[in-house]
Amino acid sequence: MATLVVFGLYAAFLGIGWLAARRVRRGDTTDLIVAGRNMPVWIATLTMTATWVDGGYLLGTAEGVYRSSVVSGLQGGVCFGISLLIGGLFFARTMRRHAFTTLIDPFEARFGRRWAVVLFVPAMLAEVFWSAELLVAIGSTFGVIIGMPLTTAILLSAVVVTAYTVAGGMWSVAYTDAIQLVLVVLGLAAALVVVSAQFGGLDAVWAGYAALRPEAGIAVPPTGPTATMWTTPSVVNWWDVSLMLMLGGVPWNCYFQRVLSCRTPGRAQAHSLLAGLLTIAFTVPPLLLGQAALLHAWPPDLAASLQQQPAQALPMLFRHVLPPVVGLLGLCAIIGAVTSSFSASILSAGSMFAWNCGYRLLRPDLTMRQLATLIRWSIVVLGAAAAVMALKVQSVQALWFFTSDLVFVLLFPQLVFALYDARVNLAGSVVAFTVSLVLRLGGGEPLLGLPVLIDYPAIFAPLLPGQPADWYDGVALLFPFKTLAALTGVVLLPIVSRLTARWSAPLPLRNVNDTVSTFDAGVGNALPATHA
Repeated sequence: MATLVVFGLYAAFLGIGWLAARRVRRGDTTDLIVAGRNMPVWIATLTMTATWVDGGYLLGTAEGVYRSSVVSGLQGGVCFGISLLIGGLFFARTMRRHAFTTLIDPFEARFGRRWAVVLFVPAMLAEVFWSAELLVAIGSTFGVIIGMPLTTAILLSAVVVTAYTVAGGMWSVAYTDAIQLVLVVLGLAAALVVVSAQFGGLDAVWAGYAALRPEAGIAVPPTGPTATMWTTPSVVNWWDVSLMLMLGGVPWNCYFQRVLSCRTPGRAQAHSLLAGLLTIAFTVPPLLLGQAALLHAWPPDLAASLQQQPAQALPMLFRHVLPPVVGLLGLCAIIGAVTSSFSASILSAGSMFAWNCGYRLLRPDLTMRQLATLIRWSIVVLGAAAAVMALKVQSVQALWFFTSDLVFVLLFPQLVFALYDARVNLAGSVVAFTVSLVLRLGGGEPLLGLPVLIDYPAIFAPLLPGQPADWYDGVALLFPFKTLAALTGVVLLPIVSRLTARWSAPLPLRNVNDTVSTFDAGVGNALPATHA
């Protein structure tokens, strides 16, 4: 029964994607990449929320609160929601006003095509690794709830989502995202109703969790160390990671693809702010379900399994605690969350590769129809690469985390100054990028086997009264060098640009069709009517 529902769901996704693809005019790359810049605010808001509320968001929120604390569970969803608010307040209007096509376009405008392709590399890798991590999440969920083999689940999901993304680009992704977000709402709502009835109310779930883990029930970390759970290193680490998520969540092409699909700069900003609030609100259901998973009296074998794999807290709750129908709705919620984000990431990566690398740098003589074909083939190839990676690479999530912090360290400073400083130049960009990269890699990266090359100072927690002298043994945190690397780029880019202005002239901020924007002079919008 469950397998039939899954296949029916995927068939529905294909149908919706095919119907939405009819809005794409033949050979029109603007329709494929940014929905002809004609997307209504409500669709843009739903597709943006669906993109950020992915499988890792749902499973990770439940895992964090089950394994550790409310703070751990809230961190990802709340910080990514705040990143959308930051994007809406400071970036959405400007990007849409200039009628850019991808995140990389302002880099090309300020620093030139060749250097823009260098900046494109971490942006594309982050999208592809995220795609692979999403496929692993949905494959493992299928295995827990309906017993489908991992390989089958990954290939089925990759083929179906890639097919409708290729067919209609941004239009197909947006409309299927809206349906998939509805599935998330229905699945989580049904689960919360049943959990509330079984545990005597959602307030009882929260109270039970707080009684079981008094220090873990707070919503924000303390400002200083506590007697048991929080040390100085853990507090510093929480804020360091949170800053990375909030600022590093902005320079993603899948975010700006939706911003640039809106009809006006004002609507682009509104959709980003609304999606940010919705993204934060969606943390509540998986948080409560994770608490319920901790309070549930699991049989010994399942309890042991959860201890080894706390990421399975939500799928196991759907399968073993909730009624079969509700569990199936929960599976549909996870399917909707994962597929919406996977389609967004492969469309984003394919669009950047085809537009900024294939067309803008290598083959500017391509016709729009040829470019549309290149975009579609790029989506297919990158979707296949993500599927292969999901099947073969054991550390996909670690790869995604690594590229995500590279996005924060390398791209956030570049984006800020490309948009808001008319005096930055290529020399400043290259120096800032290089030094930030050295500082980041100098801290070491176990994933790539890179040793620690820079001896950053360690932060040790002060000894609290009443604790044994060896209580903090081994509890130390390297200086937050990721944040340091990003701040170094923020400082170096404008300074070096001004010092080298005589031989590396600043470039005006232009859109990719060579129409000069008057934004630098504070005049407003000077875009052609086709991009308004």
